[in-house]
Amino acid sequence: MIRSFLPIVNSDTKILILGTMPGVASLSKQEYYGNPKNHFWKIIYSLFSTLPVSEVFEEKIQLLLENKIGLWDVLENCERKGSLDIHIKNYKENDFKMFFEKYPSITTLIFNGKESHKYFLKKFGLLEGITYCVMPSSSPANTMSFENKLKIWSICFQ
Repeated sequence: MIRSFLPIVNSDTKILILGTMPGVASLSKQEYYGNPKNHFWKIIYSLFSTLPVSEVFEEKIQLLLENKIGLWDVLENCERKGSLDIHIKNYKENDFKMFFEKYPSITTLIFNGKESHKYFLKKFGLLEGITYCVMPSSSPANTMSFENKLKIWSICFQ
């Protein structure tokens, strides 16, 4: 059984980026998007700061929070061999009902890939007052070019 990380969020958070479940590299580093081949942090730094991406996880988190962006995963725990979402089984979702009550300023959910969106919709459906954006996965398993990912991701932050 693997477990997701605690959410990165504060009372100013307006946008919540949701993955499905951390991959093997992230779990071993105990950091969101810890695989150096994942484009997530490069996308965030391209949109909100300057490259190169900081090596210090706390600085990455600070950049998100300064821009009113939070991070979490749709699933609280699951069984999975490797890092691919297609291998997820026996899963449990995080408690979003309580989460949105605690953080009512969140008005936008950005799903990092179709699978996180699929798991969220299956359990919670469309929530009133929340805008949904489904982005191409930043994972290295998604072979779309960085430039195309960045172009599509940038739409949700305009």
